[in-house]
Amino acid sequence: MTPQIEVIYRSESRRVLATLIRVLGDFDLAEEALHEAFFVAVQRWPQDGIPANPRAWLVSTGRFKAIDRLRRQARFTPLLQEQADTLEAAQWSDEDVEDDRLRLIFTCCHPALAPDAQAALTLREICDLSTEAIAHAFLATPTTIAQRIVRAKGKIREAKIPYQVPSRAELPERLDSVLRVIYLVFNEGYSASRGADLTREDLTLEAIRLGRLLMELLPEPEVMGLLALMLLHESRRPARTSASGELVLLDAQDRGLWDTSLITEGCALVEQALTTRRFGPYCLQAAIAAVHAEAPSAEATDWRQIVGLYDVLLRAMPSPVIELNRAVAVAMEQGPASGLALVDSILQRGELQDYHLAHSARGEFCRQLGHVDEARGAYEKALSLTQQTPEKRFLERRLSELKSPRQ
Repeated sequence: MTPQIEVIYRSESRRVLATLIRVLGDFDLAEEALHEAFFVAVQRWPQDGIPANPRAWLVSTGRFKAIDRLRRQARFTPLLQEQADTLEAAQWSDEDVEDDRLRLIFTCCHPALAPDAQAALTLREICDLSTEAIAHAFLATPTTIAQRIVRAKGKIREAKIPYQVPSRAELPERLDSVLRVIYLVFNEGYSASRGADLTREDLTLEAIRLGRLLMELLPEPEVMGLLALMLLHESRRPARTSASGELVLLDAQDRGLWDTSLITEGCALVEQALTTRRFGPYCLQAAIAAVHAEAPSAEATDWRQIVGLYDVLLRAMPSPVIELNRAVAVAMEQGPASGLALVDSILQRGELQDYHLAHSARGEFCRQLGHVDEARGAYEKALSLTQQTPEKRFLERRLSELKSPRQ
């Protein structure tokens, strides 16, 4: 595959898949059609040139390949001939493809599917994550994740779940699961679960685009909150890695690199959402991000306000990960000993034992307190759990900087 085609695959394959699922009405057939279309592209484009509209070309080619596949299989399953004829007779237009991924998310998040299946299916189909990567994110086995995805596809097919954005009357009851999954997409882009790069800009931008589409449909406070949260996090992305690709922590980031236009938009959305007094967890997380965004430095950050917001957030959405984030804020306000005590209490409950950021935070607090051996053990544990190359390099650098008390 040439570099140009690789770029197109990375930027367009999920959009092409979403449209093929709409056109063909079947997940597995669409996935096969997508791969066949790119196989043809690899053969033809180097000689013929890349078409003016690669996405439309790929959808059209995939559609014809799917019809051909059904006709070949119709020799053994006659009903497939009728399906092939129906698909060939149907008209499709590339004018409405921008909404196909939003339609796909609502399909993947249909209430007929279990919540864990909704998330796994969306991460697989929208983000193109492998079952191994999804399993790592959910602390499950690849076999378990694969079974969830297969069952979810079967349920969509058997229940004839429609491939569409729900009506305005149905939107509110469907909203929570869609917000959760859009944020999962964003998080995978903001901090990739594995690989050589810390971030995947294609996923963060896609999640933001979907958030904007959703806000047009339903401008509810939590939709505003999620969009604000994504914008404020995305504003920091240019400063999160050095020129050489090394991880840069929040307190060491060059805030001059932060995107002020995204910060302005995000803070305005936070203010708008909070004035409704109907806000929830996404608005609260966005408010925390806004406090960070408005501070000229880590030292000037209003950590007491952030801790207070985390207290409210924990009452609204109890979570050991939120407790961990609060512990980091407490450490910034009261010192590393206070943060360490909170992290240890989380780990002693048996929670977050397999979460590398918990051990990384513990290592950082121990390092600041001069507890070198404990810091080393925590960093080594975090290193054994992370699958991301920049985080591995950061932890290895922290370990190399530690000096034994005996030295």
